[in-house]
Amino acid sequence: MATMLERNKKVKAPQKTRAEHMEDALYREVWEDVNNEKTMQFIKKYSKHMMVAALMILIVATGIQIGIRTHRANKIATANAYEMAIENRDANALAALADNASGATADLALFQAYLLDNDVNKLEKLANDGNTRDFRDLARLHIVGIRGDDMTAQDMKKYLSDMDSKSSPFYYSARITLAQKYLSENNTSAANEILDEIIADKNAPSTIAATAATLR
Repeated sequence: MATMLERNKKVKAPQKTRAEHMEDALYREVWEDVNNEKTMQFIKKYSKHMMVAALMILIVATGIQIGIRTHRANKIATANAYEMAIENRDANALAALADNASGATADLALFQAYLLDNDVNKLEKLANDGNTRDFRDLARLHIVGIRGDDMTAQDMKKYLSDMDSKSSPFYYSARITLAQKYLSENNTSAANEILDEIIADKNAPSTIAATAATLR
């Protein structure tokens, strides 16, 4: 008895007549003409919009390229100006660069300007308006080193309060500085509280931990 598969093999697909082939060809031709006509109608209807969109894309792409090149050129110019100012030891040029630059580059230029001319006003500007926390905290430590004798321990504590967190890179330096100020005022209990914290802190830098142990 023949299986279903064998029976299906014997069944031949009906052959199309010449007229049917011609009908299919005519149908395909008409379908292509209709599609082409619809495409042309769409293009005619929205051609202006498509041109505007293409122009906008071109403008945006060009603007991005120009922006990238300008940004790179500005970075190179800033680096060259900084290098020249350092070579010439020109504090004024560094201060001007700090006004025109941004981020850590501006902070570094302003700090270098202070190191060259010892203008505390530059240091205060950096402490108050610096772009990065690292340089703001560094500037505050330097100001405490300059004006610490005129501060009370409470004034110093308040001034360094933003550094009373391990997220500050100068946290331990600020803590040991405040402890020393307490000791200068004979407030040993407040000083020892800070010193004990530093000594017990496994993450404290070895030099600061040794200084704390000596002061304790």
